Amino acid sequence: METLMNRAVAPKISRQSAFQAKNTATVALATPKAATRSVASIRRPFGTFKELTLTEQAVKSGRTSSLCVSNAMATTSPATFLEDEDKQSFIDTVDTFIFDCDGVIWKGDSIIEGVPEALDMLKAKGKKMIFVTNNSTKSRAGYLSKFHGLGLTNVKAEEIFSSSFAAAAYFQSINMKKKVYVVGEVGIQEELDLAGIAHIGGPEDGDKKIDLSPGQFMEHDPDVGAVCVGFDRNINYYKIQYATLCLRENPGCVFVGTNLDAVTHLTSAQEWAGNGSMVGAIKGSSGKEPVVVGKPAPFMLDYICEQNNIKPEQICMVGDRLDTDIQFGIDGGLRTLLVLSGVTTEETLKSPENAIQPDYYVSAMPDMLSVFK
Repeated sequence: METLMNRAVAPKISRQSAFQAKNTATVALATPKAATRSVASIRRPFGTFKELTLTEQAVKSGRTSSLCVSNAMATTSPATFLEDEDKQSFIDTVDTFIFDCDGVIWKGDSIIEGVPEALDMLKAKGKKMIFVTNNSTKSRAGYLSKFHGLGLTNVKAEEIFSSSFAAAAYFQSINMKKKVYVVGEVGIQEELDLAGIAHIGGPEDGDKKIDLSPGQFMEHDPDVGAVCVGFDRNINYYKIQYATLCLRENPGCVFVGTNLDAVTHLTSAQEWAGNGSMVGAIKGSSGKEPVVVGKPAPFMLDYICEQNNIKPEQICMVGDRLDTDIQFGIDGGLRTLLVLSGVTTEETLKSPENAIQPDYYVSAMPDMLSVFK
């Protein structure tokens, strides 16, 4: 802890010293097993998954002071620009890289320059790579097709974790035997099919209208045991009402949201309302809190670590969003690297209003390997 306290009040030091100080601080906190972890440090059997606040988990883990110091360091220490002289040490100390996709690997339907070569270099160095996305509109198979279509043919399906896959994995973890009502697109349906979970709704309800004639009563399926809300470009009042009825009237009906993203980028011209608006609508009408399976909630990281037999201290999260990607890494006790090739600008990162600080940042993902070219 002395290292952390000294770091908080230390005078300005060199880039190399800053890198070493960050690594020393990480090791110091990791000495008590998983002391740097906040959310994901509380390992949960999938069958008893439960969302806990950071405070609740700190109390349960008995690591309140370590957790507070770790989070304070993660959110108040300014991010360090990853200079060339630090890149070798940085790469050497990471075993697994978790990459967000849009804004990191590609933008829209175009690969970011230098990404294929960077991924090849990481693979040659024996690094494990995992690709995560909060976008639930595609399944794993759909994203694999996109990777291959962009020339990233070495990526395998088991290296891809979308929030649609996470939703299906969550339902398997709680042994869902009833139907799932889907507010969302085909990605969720495809993953539920692969998991053998019955479902209704989805795009098929996109054109349905409600009848508000006097005395009208809307029927719903009493065998629906869960409502899953993912991004839905054809959300309508019928879907909101149907989901609300299931949650309010079907005993034990589970409410799952793939993510709570406030905005998404459907076009390059502006930001568009994200899945948080859709989950929020049904949360408001049902009065229920959702279980969230995408970033920055811990379920996806817990699943990735368990399925791949890796530990958080071996991982670096690379993303372009502060409130999802970087928060996901901070909450999970991962090292974090922000890229400025997507949503977040350097101005936003350094703004006094921004409380979420990654460990390091670079202009684009391939820049972290520029020293090896």
